[in-house]
Amino acid sequence: MVISVASQKGGTGKSSTSISLSAGLARRGKRVLLIDIDCQANSSKVLIPNYLDLRKEHTLYVTILERQPLPIHHTSLANLDIVPSHILLSNTDIELTTAKDHREARLKKALEAIERPYDYVFIDCPPALSWLTINAFTASDQVLVVVSPGYFELDSIVQLSKTIEEVKTYFNPRLTILGHLFTMSDPTINSRTSLKILRQTYPDLVLKTVIPRNTDLRDAHFSKQDVFGFAPHSKSAEAYARLIEELFHEQKDAG
Repeated sequence: MVISVASQKGGTGKSSTSISLSAGLARRGKRVLLIDIDCQANSSKVLIPNYLDLRKEHTLYVTILERQPLPIHHTSLANLDIVPSHILLSNTDIELTTAKDHREARLKKALEAIERPYDYVFIDCPPALSWLTINAFTASDQVLVVVSPGYFELDSIVQLSKTIEEVKTYFNPRLTILGHLFTMSDPTINSRTSLKILRQTYPDLVLKTVIPRNTDLRDAHFSKQDVFGFAPHSKSAEAYARLIEELFHEQKDAG
C-alpha cells in the first residue's frame, strides 16, 4: 500500500503525520518505507541524524531528476527505511516542465523496481501542487489529506481535491482519498468551528481521530525522534496510535 500524505498549505502537521504513521507501524513490526519528496526535507532531518552531510547523489534528487534507483537509507528504528529529500528538488518544476518522457511517473517506476517488499510506503508530499506532488499521487494507491484549523486551510482542500481528480483521470485511475485528517486541534472557537465545517462539507471522508496541538511532538522532532520513542504516553502519541488503528486496524500489541 502506497499512501501520499498531502496538504496544499505548510504548517499543517503533514511531515509530523508522515513520521508518526511510519514509525508507529514500524514499531508494530511492519516493514515501512518513507519517501520524503518535500524539498524542505523535514522528515529526512528528523530520521537521518547526519542528514546535513548527505550529498544530493544520496537523495531522491537522483530518482526524480536523473531517473536513477531510489537511494534507500536505514533509520535507527528497526523496520523503517527512508528515501531522503534534497533542497535542489525545488528545481523539479523547471526541469520537468520541458521533459517529454513520462515526467509524472518517475517515482512510480522507481518504486516498482524495489526488490525489498514493504508493507507500507508513505510519501511526504510538498505543500504545493507541483510535479513532485503529481509524481507522488501517480505512484500512490491513496492520499491522506492533512488539514489544520483555519479558513484558508479548509479552502485549500478544494484545489487539492481537484488535483487528485486530475491525476486520477490522466495518470492513475486507482487513486482514492484515504481520508481527511484534522490536526493541530486545540480548545478554541477557530478549531471547533473548522472541524465542524470540515465534517459538514466532507461527511464521509473526515477521520474520527483528531490530532491535538501538543508540544511533545515538536520536542520529539527537535530530539531527532518520533513521538512514540520520545513521549509514548503523550496526547500526540496516543492520538497517532488511534489513527493507526483506525486506518490500518493495527493494534498496539501487534508484531
